Amino acid sequence: MERYLEPSAIKGTIKAPASKSMTQRAIAAALLADGESMIRNPSYCDDSLAAMSIAVGLGARVEPLVNELKIIGSATLKESKLNCGESGLAIRMFSPIVALYPAEITLVGANSLKKRPMIMIEEALNQLGVKCESSAGFLPLTIQGPIVGGRCEIDGSVSSQLLTGLLMALPLASKNSEIKVNNLKSKPYIDMTIQLLNSFGITIENSNYNLFKISGNQKYTPNTYIVEGDWSGGAFLLVAGAINGQLIIKGLRRDSKQSDMSILNALEMADAHLIIGDDQIEISKSELKAFEYNATQSPDLFPPLVALASYCKGISTIKGVSRLIYKESNRAESLKEEFGKMNINIEINDDLMFVTGGQPQSARVESHEDHRIAMAVAVASLGATGRVSIRDSQCVAKSYPGFFDDLRNLGALVHE
Repeated sequence: MERYLEPSAIKGTIKAPASKSMTQRAIAAALLADGESMIRNPSYCDDSLAAMSIAVGLGARVEPLVNELKIIGSATLKESKLNCGESGLAIRMFSPIVALYPAEITLVGANSLKKRPMIMIEEALNQLGVKCESSAGFLPLTIQGPIVGGRCEIDGSVSSQLLTGLLMALPLASKNSEIKVNNLKSKPYIDMTIQLLNSFGITIENSNYNLFKISGNQKYTPNTYIVEGDWSGGAFLLVAGAINGQLIIKGLRRDSKQSDMSILNALEMADAHLIIGDDQIEISKSELKAFEYNATQSPDLFPPLVALASYCKGISTIKGVSRLIYKESNRAESLKEEFGKMNINIEINDDLMFVTGGQPQSARVESHEDHRIAMAVAVASLGATGRVSIRDSQCVAKSYPGFFDDLRNLGALVHE
């Protein structure tokens, strides 16, 4: 679907979308609990729907309601082929969980997920005695459990999501386990995982993020879990307000473990007009200045940060480009290409991205079927010189299905 946006001032109060990453984790934990769990304020984005489908295939009963999700956990396998859609978290998190089952199960995916390397999953599960075979390092993955525990060593420099899956699965193994992690990035996401596991009765021993000790034979306790607002999606709303708005954004917790909460630091460095309250954030249009920001621990912030930098006076520097290769697209190149069409110059030097601010121009851009690229160019269009058309904009459903509706409700001129 191609949408186009006219330059628009936006104003109003908006609730941030629910966290898709916490929804997916909660679905997995509820699957593993023996009994009924309720997930309140769930995200029903495409990635969450993929997690729900996997949970059903692995034996859970899933009942989606308007503002909550009821899951009755079970270990009775129903399907031997499970589809992760385009969710990188689903494939990395559910692979170790699938290994708990004493059956051969195949994991498949769609579109960009087929291009992401799976060798790290294969190697980790093989170390733990699980038969796991990829297709020359890519999907499909065929896994034969059960996983019994033990020791393994993994590389955490590309993603922390496989570690999340191991931390969720190994407490149910018959033996104790140790995971050695080298060069772990996105540490806040592991904090999120451990916090959620604690709420379902699981304990993990974390030694400085490079050694994790997991006792076997633990049990998940059914729980009522409230999903917090998503700082990844909320970041786009905050940047939209800083560019051409006057917004009050609710539902973003200040005590969140989400690494993308650090968008507030970048906005403050850019001199955005921010008023941060206990339960809401006010942000309005201001004259923005260039900033320097290290996004290594929060790579999903690159797209909204580039949108912000495109309106900052001077050259902004964002570190962490190496974290962008294995996303829905090669985000560094996608951002450079699409913002270039809008006359915003981006240079990439090793791990650094340099964005020269100005005013985005009217253009026809591509999403690269990447939800965060689509949202970044949409937000950047709010103060552009003219219409910005976005091809394949429907990909926002991966994480934030109501994104364009929310912009429209705030006064943006969005046309389909």
